[in-house]
Amino acid sequence: MSVCRAHQPLFLVMAALIVGGVAMGAAGCGGGGSAKGLIAFQTDRDGGYEIYVTHPDGVGYTNLTNNAAQDYTPSWSPDGSQIAFASDRDSTLKVYVMNADGTGQTAITNNPGDDYSPAWSPDGTKIAFLSTRDGNREIYVMNADGSGQTNISNSGFSEVGAGWSPDSARIAFVSDRDGGATEIYVMNADGSNPTRLTDNPASDWDPAWSPDGAKIAFVSDRDGATEVFVMDADGSEQVNLTNNEALDWSPAWSPDGSQIVFVSDRDSGGAEIYVMNADGSEQSRLTHNSADDLVPDWTAAEGGANR
Repeated sequence: MSVCRAHQPLFLVMAALIVGGVAMGAAGCGGGGSAKGLIAFQTDRDGGYEIYVTHPDGVGYTNLTNNAAQDYTPSWSPDGSQIAFASDRDSTLKVYVMNADGTGQTAITNNPGDDYSPAWSPDGTKIAFLSTRDGNREIYVMNADGSGQTNISNSGFSEVGAGWSPDSARIAFVSDRDGGATEIYVMNADGSNPTRLTDNPASDWDPAWSPDGAKIAFVSDRDGATEVFVMDADGSEQVNLTNNEALDWSPAWSPDGSQIVFVSDRDSGGAEIYVMNADGSEQSRLTHNSADDLVPDWTAAEGGANR
């Protein structure tokens, strides 16, 4: 998987570091036929990275961004009407928002640092994102129109990711602030009361809160391979869902919480999008191409992808 590019966000840098070869695992062919909504994702199938959408059965693909720049990390608004993403089309990475059909692409951050990995709050009022504007990578939160940009992690350490709780009151994130490997933490949406959820010598990252708030999916290499895990929202009951020797990462929940979409290199050595039930059963491949398909995000909204 070739992921080394200028201004590449951290999740891609991390993917490049952990890729050590082609590993094989078991998965079904095709996707779950009854799932509803749309999955947005990042892909370089047209050369540079673009934001695409597809149906949860892996049928029908639409390129939304269509430009020569690199476009990354899509995040749906709660009502499915808009997508936040990052792009380097103006030399540095900025957070953009566009309509669900790709129209109205507008930058909502503008500063000399890199702004990327946006995550829309479930109540629709806020967008969390990563920024290097203060010299190291921190988590910021802004209003959905780009106003009120505030550093909420402000720790002096490098922070990664922002997974909102369903009530928009808390944010799960990744940090090495305790001096070891990266761990999953949770804090209030204003940055107060950071609490550590994982504690082991391995690296844990990619937290994603379930729609009912009971679970957090995440990624860990604690079992020797990069796997998707799930735990209770208080950090207890950490369970490996994917259980294979390939690389599995970037989990995102279906809107009803019954399934998890994720990325794996198990069948081809490249990054493809897969889906499984929330208990790890019925792991099925959705995308089939020689490019890298990354960072899926699932909305309940329908339409927008050609069938």
